[in-house]
Amino acid sequence: MASLVALRAAGDQYIFSASDDNVIMKNILATHSFDGTTIDVTPLLGFIKDIMHRAYPIVSLSYHGPQVEKDGMPLIVPYIYVNGVNEMLESIALTVNKVGCEISCKCTGGGDTHATTTAIFKSLSSYSWDAKAIVTLASFAVSYGEFWLVTQLRASNPLAESLAQLKHLPDVLERGEFLKPRFNDVTSLVNAILDLTQIIIQFKELPEKYIKPDTPVLVTATTVIPTAVYWIIRSIVTSSSILMSLVGIGSRYVSTTEEAWELSTLTHKISNIYDHLKRQLDLCNKHINEKQLEKAYQDFEKSLETPQLDNSKVLGLIFTWLDGQPPLYDSSTKDRVSIDVFKKKTVLLFITDLNLPSEELAVLEQRYRDSRNDPTRPGSQYEVVWLPVVSDYSTTLWTDENQSKFEELRNKMPWFSLFHPSLLNQAVIRYIKDVWHFNQKPLLVVMDTQGKIVNTNAQHMVWIWGSEGFPFTSEREVTLWRDFTWKIELIVEPVEPKVSKWVAEGKYICLYGGDDTEWIRKFTRAFKNVVDQSGIKLEMLYVGKSNPREKVKKNIEIIEDEELSNVLPSLALIKSFWVRLESMLHSKLQNGKPSDDDSVLKDINVMLTYDGSGKGWAVISQGLDRINNVNGDLLLETIESFESWQKDAVNKGFTNALNDQLEAKKSPHHCNRLILPGTTGNVPEKVGCAECGKPMEKFILYRCCTD
Repeated sequence: MASLVALRAAGDQYIFSASDDNVIMKNILATHSFDGTTIDVTPLLGFIKDIMHRAYPIVSLSYHGPQVEKDGMPLIVPYIYVNGVNEMLESIALTVNKVGCEISCKCTGGGDTHATTTAIFKSLSSYSWDAKAIVTLASFAVSYGEFWLVTQLRASNPLAESLAQLKHLPDVLERGEFLKPRFNDVTSLVNAILDLTQIIIQFKELPEKYIKPDTPVLVTATTVIPTAVYWIIRSIVTSSSILMSLVGIGSRYVSTTEEAWELSTLTHKISNIYDHLKRQLDLCNKHINEKQLEKAYQDFEKSLETPQLDNSKVLGLIFTWLDGQPPLYDSSTKDRVSIDVFKKKTVLLFITDLNLPSEELAVLEQRYRDSRNDPTRPGSQYEVVWLPVVSDYSTTLWTDENQSKFEELRNKMPWFSLFHPSLLNQAVIRYIKDVWHFNQKPLLVVMDTQGKIVNTNAQHMVWIWGSEGFPFTSEREVTLWRDFTWKIELIVEPVEPKVSKWVAEGKYICLYGGDDTEWIRKFTRAFKNVVDQSGIKLEMLYVGKSNPREKVKKNIEIIEDEELSNVLPSLALIKSFWVRLESMLHSKLQNGKPSDDDSVLKDINVMLTYDGSGKGWAVISQGLDRINNVNGDLLLETIESFESWQKDAVNKGFTNALNDQLEAKKSPHHCNRLILPGTTGNVPEKVGCAECGKPMEKFILYRCCTD
């Protein structure tokens, strides 16, 4: 055996230097002559681990095969018989005994450890590398198990006592404290050997369908495996030698520092190899996962493109099925349900993350409940299922806080949900992001009864039209907008039902917003003077800002206390108004109609533009007559000067006269801005100015709060 002095000088990292390792492995590789015969090593490793753990219980038991308990300890033997490997055990029994005898003879004779290791490789030349390790480990398990079986039973079993006397084994129980450090050193090495053997077997079990033998990351690992097997067998020989030294010497056995150092060094060597192979295995599994993900992605994509008899196949690919349990959850019954609930139904896939705005959820929930109560369109024609997208769930630490937040949202929803975010197929998550362009803003993807995607985002459509939009196809959305006549009720009625009554009574309706309290006071009082002087019927409604905060809340209180006008009485309703307005904008954009040809889009654009300006604004309407492009300062100035154009209002009509005054006072110099949420996924390339119609420049704005 090579001198150990060289190792100590090198920092105790290797038994030999790197050059010695190369020479050794060249000779070991020369002994390998695999004949193609394979054995099922996995159950055999389970059997070995069971023996090791029962013999000296501090040996780790990380095996995860089928287990039963006997006398309070996990028993792995049934795995062997369940899997029908008796014939395999019988076929290798002779080889296991042969290797055991070779180790026993060489060790008791004080043979060279490397020479003994080489001899074992020669006797196992026709075996695969993993089989060489497992057979040698099995032979060690036999002697190791016999040693501890006799030791444990000698005090209570006459047969064991007689065998211990013949073997001249020391009374380990009596000398336990003296011998325990050595047994612990051997056990640490055995644990490292078991871990390394396990990982070598895992390489063998990698699916060739997804990782070919010539894949670079696998090639890097497989070139190390012969070296790993060499050090496994060499470590087994060393451990056996120490156990054998107890036989015959008995109570005269004296542990040496050099022996302890050698065991520690081997453990370190084995652990280093394990760490390297573990990194390579992780890379291999990453490669496999990527290939599996790509295959699942293609399967899902193909299923969407292929005509189906119903939607069950496509829905089945969306979910990951675990333990045969249904993937869905019905919040009304608190039960898990299968995808059969969606048969012959249009399915709306509600896709969000866990940061779902409560206002948006409330709007969709109201529309859903309304559809269930609509006698003209039975709600049973479609179902909604929530698909929570949690990025990289498999590698994300799922905390109790995450779980509580998920369950809180799930139980709020009146429709179906995934039972857990992990049940959403990772390939489908990728498809949702790549093709449906999900980026944290909620989506409502529509799947028809045959599993075909007919609308990649019907959320805006559902919010605007409700059950009238069924079956929520893109074609239906185009039709609804084509037949649409601009009505102020469409914008406001869902959040303020009184608007329909005002329209029926022929009243002028003025929607106004902003958060400048003094402007609000001046504007509302000036308009009341106009009403008093002209006799027109007018209702004013304060709708705040798209990002309502404390300032808007304070304005609501002031308006109500001073009886300045009607208000949307809560920040939630104000937020719903603006969400609805943005929905109309994006619904129009999805139809691809240019903004400069679309009067409805222009009207919506005006309100969003003046909201983004940070100043007051107003929209005035009576039936189809409307004034849209009005900023607050210009309108206030015009209303305050009503006496100068009061006669025109009588002759031309109030809206015509007001329009003329506004047009005459409009300044050629202006600066407008339109702020749209950055996560909509559908921001127009071209937007016309709300006042002059010229294309606006596009910038990127990062904003937290304007209060």
